[in-house]
Amino acid sequence: MASPPADQSTGVGALFSTYSNQLWSRLATLLPSSTPKFLGIFNNPNRQTSPARYRSRRTSLPLPLPYPSLGCSFEASKFSKVFEALEDILEIVFLNLHNIQKNLQFWQSKAEGSNAQKKYFMIFERGPKAFVHETYQLLHDVIVENSSTQSLSQSASTHISVRISILTSLRYHLATFLAQFYMEIDRFGEAFVEDDEKSLLSLFVALDGLFSQLEASISLLPVTSQGGISSDGSFSIPLTFGKLSEVNHEGSQWTECEIKDIVTRIYENLNKLDSHLSGIVAKHRKPKKVTLYWMHYTCGAIGVSLCSIWLLRHSSIMGSPDIDNWIHEAKDSTMVFWTEHVEQPLSAIRDELFETFRKRHEGEMELEEVQLTANSLHRMLLAFGEQTKGQKLPENASDQEMMEIVMARYEKELMHPIQSLVGGELARALLIQIQKLKLDTETAMLELNQILRANEINFAILAALPAFFLSVGLLMLVRAWLKQDTRAEGQGRIARIQRRLLIVEVEKRIMHFQICVDRRMEKDAEYMYGLVLYSLDRLYHAVERHAKAAGEWPCLRQDIVDLAKPGLKTEHKFIITSRLERVYDCLLPSSKRS
Repeated sequence: MASPPADQSTGVGALFSTYSNQLWSRLATLLPSSTPKFLGIFNNPNRQTSPARYRSRRTSLPLPLPYPSLGCSFEASKFSKVFEALEDILEIVFLNLHNIQKNLQFWQSKAEGSNAQKKYFMIFERGPKAFVHETYQLLHDVIVENSSTQSLSQSASTHISVRISILTSLRYHLATFLAQFYMEIDRFGEAFVEDDEKSLLSLFVALDGLFSQLEASISLLPVTSQGGISSDGSFSIPLTFGKLSEVNHEGSQWTECEIKDIVTRIYENLNKLDSHLSGIVAKHRKPKKVTLYWMHYTCGAIGVSLCSIWLLRHSSIMGSPDIDNWIHEAKDSTMVFWTEHVEQPLSAIRDELFETFRKRHEGEMELEEVQLTANSLHRMLLAFGEQTKGQKLPENASDQEMMEIVMARYEKELMHPIQSLVGGELARALLIQIQKLKLDTETAMLELNQILRANEINFAILAALPAFFLSVGLLMLVRAWLKQDTRAEGQGRIARIQRRLLIVEVEKRIMHFQICVDRRMEKDAEYMYGLVLYSLDRLYHAVERHAKAAGEWPCLRQDIVDLAKPGLKTEHKFIITSRLERVYDCLLPSSKRS
């Protein structure tokens, strides 16, 4: 058997992979969500983990390192593990920023709601324990103390504002660290080509300063000022980073052992940072989906229980044949529907398509019979006309003209019907009219038969329409369920809109960054630049798969990397963002795609 073409098999495989991934992602949303971070391996601060455990878990914005200028042996150089550790720093900061941003957006949306929505959240969307406590407190305030529900609204506002304040501060410090780290790597990449030993030591000294600043900033937060036992029972340790520049502080050449110690200390710092941030965010995170909709799930569980009891009463376990009868009736109905609306119509369409030649032959035979009747009538009319007129008529005389002669003679003979019937032409004229009636009948039947045969396939299609519409409806429901993914990296119109909104977010943050620079607000400028990097990382992650499928990933990747460059002017970055919205297929609106 011949194998399918390579491009065809590739296209089918890509299509199957796309829809299987969508199906798996949609099914995964129905399962209880666990810890979303892959860095759960960091849970033990004293655990030593090899750098390979942190690598390649997701695609993120690359570091501004001049890879081409470092030569082909860059990955095999003795500093490759250090560069991998630097990439992991960037990736872990991006992941923590994304976790903070998701929770912050939730609390901000709650803060923008009305007082009634805040009260509803405090009572119904924080779990059964909070429901009982807040309901008791509300009834106590209203009935016993005769007070209004204003205290519940104030409690909700305080609950939300505290979380917004903590997460906003945490995002500010982490984004600032990200901006400073990225700019240090950019400066390091330029100096590494000239003097790798000296520039690497300078980088470690700069990283020590950045980690110290981050440690001091996070320690100022109210929830992290002191160590001890947290509300969830876990022991929180004050954030303290190890020094990187203590290794080979005076040496001129880096040894393998020193590099290994540096990498180990980097990952120890990452371990501490991620564990500390995870603890802070866990205390101020948004409620889980199960907690938010616990009331719906409870009502659903009660409904399922009642339905199960009702089914149990009608099952064979309780001695009732109802369910078995219903199953047989449903099976019979399904089989009847399948036979009448699927099997028989498709068989009729198949027979109509494959028996065209036979039916055409039968139609030709019927047409020949009609033609014989018409020829016989023509000869009878011709003979009657020649006898009546007493002269030879032309062969091409029409049947209508000769029929007029017959009718004229017929009307004349009817004046003396008995005499004409015995010795006249009345009987002959009647026979001619009978032949004419036969011809008209056969012609009408032939036309009717042709109409019915032409519509046989239409009747079969009409019979199959219910099954067709049912199948299309099911396919549309399944497709809509698969395409429901609203994430920017997903499929469909909503995901495409999310990717375009990421570009808008990048433009706005670049503009705010430039405003801070113009006003000489250095700290705010670093914070906004860190948010720009975070937005670019999300855009990078969202478009990679789609851009690779369209063959435009190299150009798009370079444009995103250029947007992240600290030294590129703002007007040039706006030109790039405008090009992103106009050129690349994965970022175009659905209505403008070719």
